[in-house]
Amino acid sequence: MIIREIEAGNIMTKTNLPVSDYAVNPYVGCTHACKYCYASFMKRFTNHPEPWGEFVDVKRWPAIAAPGRYAGKEAFLCSVTDPYQPLEKRYGRTRALLEQLLDTGISISISTKSDLILRDLDLIRQFPGAQVAWSVNTLDEGFRREMDRAVSIERRLEAMRRFYEAGVQTTCFVSPIFPGITDAIEIIERVKGQCNLVWLENLNLRGEYRKRILGWIHERRPELDALYHEIYTGKSRAYWTALDQEIGSYAAKAKMRYIRDDDRHRAPFGEPPVLCNYFYHEEITKSAKKEKQHAVRMQNHGS
Repeated sequence: MIIREIEAGNIMTKTNLPVSDYAVNPYVGCTHACKYCYASFMKRFTNHPEPWGEFVDVKRWPAIAAPGRYAGKEAFLCSVTDPYQPLEKRYGRTRALLEQLLDTGISISISTKSDLILRDLDLIRQFPGAQVAWSVNTLDEGFRREMDRAVSIERRLEAMRRFYEAGVQTTCFVSPIFPGITDAIEIIERVKGQCNLVWLENLNLRGEYRKRILGWIHERRPELDALYHEIYTGKSRAYWTALDQEIGSYAAKAKMRYIRDDDRHRAPFGEPPVLCNYFYHEEITKSAKKEKQHAVRMQNHGS
């Protein structure tokens, strides 16, 4: 593992993500080494020759300037790393960031695969409308170990339960859904008493990890080769359409609200949890960017 400390400029980065105003990443790289991690594209910009998961840059940054300007805004931790990967226990960069942002009036949403976040529960709950999501795309520890080096699913779910019982808005992020492997309804059944929202996201194969995942399927689950070829080479949406219908039927029977990905607005939190289908997130992201660009143009023209 290659670890180095680096000097960063402004840690607050404006983003086009539809769910936040700022993306904040105290680290570059992640020791969880998820085989399907989209953030591996960062290697193109950071000149790291090491395999994804074998390097981490620990950021140091100056004091956040004019913190009052962040009042009413939202920050997402993190867009290209896990803020609570094991190195956080040693370096504490995420906690340092939260302490700097605490009195600015900014709201935060956090996504993690770790239970180290429990260390900061008392701090996080002080932010207005704080939201925390845990990625859980299987209840099978064998498959989980094949895909990442993060903590066990049970440890993630226990952390989720404790945040939920502390009154923090919690999300189970069923992502990415591996066709023929991830049992989304089984996961929903397991977490529905300890979260306010369930996001369901498709496995979107792109970049360098496309070959890695398809190779893993061929080697470990060859009976799924035809299905993955149909979806990721033939571009068929039949699997996702059928899964959408299955989850919709389940939600109706369970009396849960089910929001499909053609709803551009943030899914509300609820009890029982609201289910949000996010299968074609790449299209939503493109649409959100276009809408934002249009709004900026209109504003610049005095409209």
